[in-house]
Amino acid sequence: MKEIAHYIPIITFFFSIYFAFGLWKHYRRKPEAKYLMWWLIGIITYGVGTFTESYNVLIGWDIINYKAWYISGALLGGAPLAQGTVYLLMKKKTANRLTVALVLFIFIASIAVAFSPVKPEAQEVGRLTGSMLSWQWSRYFSPFINIYALIFLVGGAAYSAFKYWKMASERMANTRFLGNVYIAIGALLPGIGGSFTRFGYEEVLFVTELMGILLIYAGYRIMQSDKIVSIHKFQKQEALSNATLGSVK
Repeated sequence: MKEIAHYIPIITFFFSIYFAFGLWKHYRRKPEAKYLMWWLIGIITYGVGTFTESYNVLIGWDIINYKAWYISGALLGGAPLAQGTVYLLMKKKTANRLTVALVLFIFIASIAVAFSPVKPEAQEVGRLTGSMLSWQWSRYFSPFINIYALIFLVGGAAYSAFKYWKMASERMANTRFLGNVYIAIGALLPGIGGSFTRFGYEEVLFVTELMGILLIYAGYRIMQSDKIVSIHKFQKQEALSNATLGSVK
C-alpha cells in the first residue's frame, strides 16, 4: 500500500492547472508582458513535473514518463519562472540574450537525457531518480540551470522584497514586501525537497512542491491585488493602465 504522501503530487498538479489558468487570463490582458508569458510557461512545466510524479504513483514506472519527469523537473525546474523575473528586472535586449542562452542550454541537456539509456533495474525499483540514467554525465547540466533559477527567481524576489522593505513607511510597499517574501520562500522549497530525494526521502519533495506553489501563488495574488506601488517598470505601467480603466468605468 502506497503512502498517502505519494498522492500529494496529484493535488499539486491540479492546483498548477488552476494557477496556470489565472496566469493565462492575466497574460491575455497584457500580451506584450514577456514576464507573464514566462511565468505562465513556468507554472505549466511545474504542473507537468508533478503530473509525471502522479502518473508514476497511479499507473507505474514508464520510461517516457521518467524522461519527461527529469526534463520538466530537474532541467526546467524553476528556470522559466526565473526567466520571467529576468524580463521584469532587466533591459529587454539583455533578457532576450539570456533567453537564447538558456533555451539552447536546456535543449542540449534535454537531448542528452532523451537519448540516454536507462539502467535495467530502474523499472524494478519504480522510483523517479536521476541515478537511473546510464549517461550520468547528462546530469551535470542541471546544477547550472538550478543555480540560474536560484539567482534570478529567488534572488530577484529577495531583491524586490528588500527594495519594498526600504519603502516600508508606505502601506502598499509593505504588502509587496510580503508578496516577494512568499515567492522567494516558495521558490526555495522544491530545491530543498529535492535534496532529500538523494537520501531516499522523495516524500519530502512532494510536500515541498505543494507548499512551494501555494506560497508562490499567494505571493502572486498579493502582488496582483496591489495596483498602485511597483518598483518595476512593466508592473507599474500595468497598474496605471488598470487604474485608468477602472476610473473610466
